Amino acid sequence: MRTLLLITLLCYTQLCFTQIESAPIINEGEGPYPQLIIRGATLINSTGAPPIGPVDIVIKNDQITKVKTVGYPGVAIDSSRRPQLMAGGHEIDAYGKYVLPGLVDMHGHIGGKSQGTTAEYVFKLWLAHGITTIREPSCGNGLDWTLEHKKLSAQNKITAPRIQAYTVFGQGSKEPIATPEAARNWVKQNATKGADGIKFFGLAPKIFDAALRENKRLGLRSACHHAQLDVARWNVLHSAEAGLTTMEHWYGLPEALFVDKTIQDYPLDYNYQNEQHRFEEAGRLWKQAAAPFSDHWNTVMDSLLKLDFTIDPTFNIYEASRDLHRARREEWHEIYTIPDLWRFFLPSKISHGSYWHFWGTEQEVDWRDNYQLWMTFVNEYKNRGGRVTAGSDSGFIYKLYGFGYIRELELLREAGFHPLEVIRSATLYGAEALGMDDEIGSIEVGKKADLIIIDENPLVNLKVLYGTGAIKLTEDNEIVRVGGVLHTIKDGIIYDAKKLLQDVRRIAEEAKAKEGFEISQPGMDAFFERIGK
Repeated sequence: MRTLLLITLLCYTQLCFTQIESAPIINEGEGPYPQLIIRGATLINSTGAPPIGPVDIVIKNDQITKVKTVGYPGVAIDSSRRPQLMAGGHEIDAYGKYVLPGLVDMHGHIGGKSQGTTAEYVFKLWLAHGITTIREPSCGNGLDWTLEHKKLSAQNKITAPRIQAYTVFGQGSKEPIATPEAARNWVKQNATKGADGIKFFGLAPKIFDAALRENKRLGLRSACHHAQLDVARWNVLHSAEAGLTTMEHWYGLPEALFVDKTIQDYPLDYNYQNEQHRFEEAGRLWKQAAAPFSDHWNTVMDSLLKLDFTIDPTFNIYEASRDLHRARREEWHEIYTIPDLWRFFLPSKISHGSYWHFWGTEQEVDWRDNYQLWMTFVNEYKNRGGRVTAGSDSGFIYKLYGFGYIRELELLREAGFHPLEVIRSATLYGAEALGMDDEIGSIEVGKKADLIIIDENPLVNLKVLYGTGAIKLTEDNEIVRVGGVLHTIKDGIIYDAKKLLQDVRRIAEEAKAKEGFEISQPGMDAFFERIGK
């Protein structure tokens, strides 16, 4: 067991803990202003209320002080009913536009040297897509690095979302953590260092139980990817009962739903370290679980609901498993994906998530069936009052930061969520899961000024949230690009989202030019440039 724990820790250390280039200290964005008024927008406030507008939203420095309905659709607004702009104040004309809370990415790895990313590249992709808060589940550049960037973001000295730092369990320990007492001691040290929580991958039961209970006693939160190495002994029900606050992906949940077995039906030549084996068999896991709405299925769901447990499914990060060609050819790769990251995505025996050794129709069909069962559980969990959040896990498996998160919203919609439920999962429920809902997650008086302004209705078409926008045919039979976030406001600072994307494009173009590398076929960049204007 000591050897297994050490091997697991070293594997994740090699994968994640390679510090990347820090974000530059730079004064970007406008504000915060002593007063900011967003005028005439249609409000989607994420509490479950339907859209309403026109409204004026008044912000002082970085706090919302008033949300006022100022008229009726299609009727001229009476200026005497509107909040007045004070000296030194600033206003944004958002008439005909939509405003919603800043998005929360519950699974936001900042990147690593193996992917070739820089912090600036990742942060700007997030902010350009309206993501104002991320949870870093592993602190892959080291806890000190992550906490420093968290502080700089809070001080608005760097262009970045606010950061919640969840250290991977055991990080920094020179020896394997092999006893409950050692686990409790590490958890105490982690809290003392200033971490917001812990990310687990699975442990021996006694050690896992001790760590979770101590973490809960200290008031910290937690996330877990229930890796197959220990899930036969400890699944999501055990974790939730011991104090785990959120589960990542789906691992550990089908295993809790087994009724005719206790161990996944692995082929006898299976090797977990062979990632095609690992992900291929993962696509056959849900059909081994109890049938939807069966007695055992309902019992597991009810148990999790009673514990106020949060599911963060990260549907998007596995989408290439059911449609590899789609994921590889997502149009933003040609423009925004840097060469090192693209190479990291390609088939490899050593890069995590690059399991395309020989991926084909049979694997994709299994994964499509897998998604149907997985989505059925997640949607019903939401229907019964459970908290489901939105996380991307981008930087792996052909998913690019920011873009992958918006795809996650589309997949929540595919699972059965109403678009208003999707936005709530992406905002208020994420804030609740982080214990930050008194500050962020909805547009209400007293909360921080974290907002998105967009000129298209995302409820009608979530694709307009992509940085590339959505294709639309006009009445004049002209193909145009519409959407893309216009402004991302974080802590009252107004960022030009499209300029942030231009910065990322420049970073990508410089990296390509340095290497003479092109992801796309000749002329593809010119094509996107032409139709994207």
